[in-house]
Amino acid sequence: MSNSPKQAARSAAVRTPGPLENPMLSFDLNAEIEQLRREGGWQAGRDSKTLVKHPDFRVVLTVLKSGARLHEHRAAGRISVQTLAGHIRMHADSKVFDLPTGHLLALEREIAHDVEALEDSSFLLTIAWPENASNS
Repeated sequence: MSNSPKQAARSAAVRTPGPLENPMLSFDLNAEIEQLRREGGWQAGRDSKTLVKHPDFRVVLTVLKSGARLHEHRAAGRISVQTLAGHIRMHADSKVFDLPTGHLLALEREIAHDVEALEDSSFLLTIAWPENASNS
């Protein structure tokens, strides 16, 4: 399931922009999850918010409704996926990874993977790029 551009724009429009690149950032993840679940993207099956954004490092909070999927994709940097609530399943490199609450998976760069929510779920995606890599 993917958000239409109209839904994504509406979802982002209700947010108060926050600092993404401060030297020190602190978040109440439960409050962030609740905010995402009040937005339009959640009603369509998923929503996400970038919490930290540096040229070589990013942290994204994502919520998925049960049955929602993020279709196969790749990341140019190393990633970790940590399930905060619920239960997700990831397919990567012909393997299946079951990630209930409290589990974490780390993947090397460019490994194709998908994500499926087995129940209403939230997870943190962390991406780290080599310093000389270019990304947006």
